[in-house]
Amino acid sequence: MDIEFYNKLNQALHGDAGKIDRVMRFRYLNEFVKPGQILFAGSSLMEQFPIQEFVANFDLPLTIYNRGVGGFTTSEMLACMQDCVYALRPAYIFINIGTNDLNDPACTPDVLHNRYRTILSGIREHLPQAKLFLLAYYPVNPDVADAGMKEVLKVRNNDCICRANEMVKELAAEVGAAYIDANDDIKDEKGQLKAEYTVEGMHMYANGYKAVLDRLLPHLLTLK
Repeated sequence: MDIEFYNKLNQALHGDAGKIDRVMRFRYLNEFVKPGQILFAGSSLMEQFPIQEFVANFDLPLTIYNRGVGGFTTSEMLACMQDCVYALRPAYIFINIGTNDLNDPACTPDVLHNRYRTILSGIREHLPQAKLFLLAYYPVNPDVADAGMKEVLKVRNNDCICRANEMVKELAAEVGAAYIDANDDIKDEKGQLKAEYTVEGMHMYANGYKAVLDRLLPHLLTLK
């Protein structure tokens, strides 16, 4: 183990053992990736995307690496860009990061914009040829959440998410990235995440991600 790296990671991730372990595993796994492929990066909403199984199950002619880390905020992702993004040298990067920032009532769209833009600026500096795709944040469903999750979703609610998505859309235009909103197919008639798609009101089962994949495929299948 690289003790110096571990100590830096421990400080950057505030001693969170799960996040530290995941990034440490990526550090070694990255030695075996093919450069110039597709990268999915972000927080748990990307980590739990079963993209490799979808690629295998549907015989998709794609090589996709997933470097999502559950619980990541924009600040934490920024501290781990080398191992979660740069080291893979991807040609295409799909990002879903920032929803955990929304758990903080003090995180305004402007604050999130600045943090997110710093991530994208780093990518532009280190991987200037990479094409960026920014995913809209998914809706939530407080109606099916347990008591603890209901408290979270009082702050991270659909109104807040809609405002944040406007920010992501504007940021995509600002940095020359594509903005992909896959939410129409996963919303119910109330504009919430469909109950049959969600684990606990926030995260999704594979059926929800399949609906998202269907929206991503027109983009993915044109990548060379």
